[in-house]
Amino acid sequence: MSLKGLQRMQAIRVIFALCAAMLIGKALDLQILNTQIRNKARVATRDLYTLYPPRGVMYDRDGHLLVTNNTVYDIMAIYHQIDWAMDTTKFCELLGISKSYFKDNVNKNWGDPRFSKRKPFVFLSKVSKKTYASFQESMYQFPGFVAQKRDVRGYPHQNAAHVLGYIREVNRQEAEDDSLDYTPGDYIGASGLEKTYEAELKGEKGHRYVLKDALGRPVDFLQDSVDQKSPVSGLDLYTTLDLKLQAYGEYLMQNKVGSIVAIEPSSGEILTMISAPTYDPNQLTINQTRSKAYTALNQDTLKPFLDRSIMGFYPPGSPFKTLVALIALQEGRLSPNRTIFCQGGYFLNGQNLMKCHGHPTCTNVQMAIQHSCNAYFATVFRDVVDQFGPENVAVGLDTFNAYLDRFGLGKKLEVDLPSELAGNYPTPDYFNKVYENESSWKSVWIRSLGIGQGELGLTNLQMANLAAIIANRGHYYTPHLVRGFQAGEDSGQSKNVRLLAHPRHETGVGSEHFQTVVDGMEMVVKAGTARSAAIGDIVVCGKTGTAENSQRGGADHSIFFAFAPKDNPQIAIAVYVENGGWGGSYAAPIASLMIEKYIRPNGEIEGAYRKYLEKRIVETNLIGLP
Repeated sequence: MSLKGLQRMQAIRVIFALCAAMLIGKALDLQILNTQIRNKARVATRDLYTLYPPRGVMYDRDGHLLVTNNTVYDIMAIYHQIDWAMDTTKFCELLGISKSYFKDNVNKNWGDPRFSKRKPFVFLSKVSKKTYASFQESMYQFPGFVAQKRDVRGYPHQNAAHVLGYIREVNRQEAEDDSLDYTPGDYIGASGLEKTYEAELKGEKGHRYVLKDALGRPVDFLQDSVDQKSPVSGLDLYTTLDLKLQAYGEYLMQNKVGSIVAIEPSSGEILTMISAPTYDPNQLTINQTRSKAYTALNQDTLKPFLDRSIMGFYPPGSPFKTLVALIALQEGRLSPNRTIFCQGGYFLNGQNLMKCHGHPTCTNVQMAIQHSCNAYFATVFRDVVDQFGPENVAVGLDTFNAYLDRFGLGKKLEVDLPSELAGNYPTPDYFNKVYENESSWKSVWIRSLGIGQGELGLTNLQMANLAAIIANRGHYYTPHLVRGFQAGEDSGQSKNVRLLAHPRHETGVGSEHFQTVVDGMEMVVKAGTARSAAIGDIVVCGKTGTAENSQRGGADHSIFFAFAPKDNPQIAIAVYVENGGWGGSYAAPIASLMIEKYIRPNGEIEGAYRKYLEKRIVETNLIGLP
């Protein structure tokens, strides 16, 4: 071999020696010197864990917590990492489950793309802190099972269930919708404000990778992973509700069926929204007894899930007469001092077509409202719809209905709750179909509309909003339940809330006409059908109503709407009590108690008679009446 060949051979040997030394050194570092690397070398898997954000909480208008978050745990399983020789008896005892539950829930439909034997799935959800604490001490004995922290709703108070709403697990369709960013086991708002403001309340999920050993036990978080993402908490929500007033209204409405809605006229903020019967929102918090509670509520014949404030379809009754007067005054078909004779009802060709309560002849609009004269308002209504001639009653009705539309009737008010009904007022097209066998239809055939009966249907929210319009002398703000949102360190401080804007709506009726109606409503409480609503030093303006019960022999429904004080009103309210009789029996005193509770600085009901009235209302049970 030549000299050059020997040199080449030696060079190759040196290179091989250096490479071998480097490999030996690296192996020494990995296996002996570097304990961190040595420990991580034992890692068998890397799992992606979802980090769930706290859902935004809810406050009332004064900063009192209405909805908060409580911690529960989901026990997650990874099928391929389960040690089938583990003590399943102890496992089941710690979690309070049966062996059959263990068998059924650890085996999934592996052909379903939602499940994988190599990825975590929910084995047991909604485990309480107490149960988890006991299980955690022995978790090392159960490879393949880990706990995932979740936040579920808690309610410090037992009020406003219909308004606040509840959350539930997403269904399959929602989980498979890529635009929604939900996975099986996620929670979503199902009703109330939880549903309306789901996007703001839910926050953004985060995730991190976890290193696990061969037994499936977490070893370390991959802090340097570029895919790691911290969760973002949901926005806190500030409602317009007055918790004390809400609780008081629910107290008055116990053992009754109906609704109370109260609005601050100057802003459109809803102070209280009550549907009775109600339920404790804690019954539907996420826990292992929820399904049983939901079934019981859903099967209750009194329908506690029905939000009667926005879903109840009610005839407005006599309170609607105030609106008839306003429209007629604006249209020039009525003067404030017009006299219309009443001899016990509305007569046509000597026949009494509409009975009326005994009262003096009404010589002006105020008296007509005070005594709720049917003859007066049936006449005024016909004058409005016949103003273009009896043969053009359809044109007149369209003119009348245009005002109803501007007053927010026959359409949704767009309150920030799901499932609001629009209500109804009949149109000429409707009557064309009803009387299709007639050559024409006449205003006298639809006279019942003039006294708030017939085909009219309103929600109690619309009734309260009508009271707010009269209180404002002609305008209203979109009724709403949320002032705004807040996030970050300032949560809990209402002065830092990001406020929402709500539009103002004009009715097109002059303020001078409202003053005429307001004076009449004042007389209703002072010396009319709602004397039970008088509060002494607080001037209340209101109007009673009575709606017939469709069930034969059943008690009529009690209706009242009002605002107070007369000047610079602070509250407008509508109360509807099913089977409550005439308007002054229950609806009017309930409304007056709510007004006094809200307006008085100390929130007290003052005077012996007023306290007796409160006691009578609370002790009355109207449930079960036909």
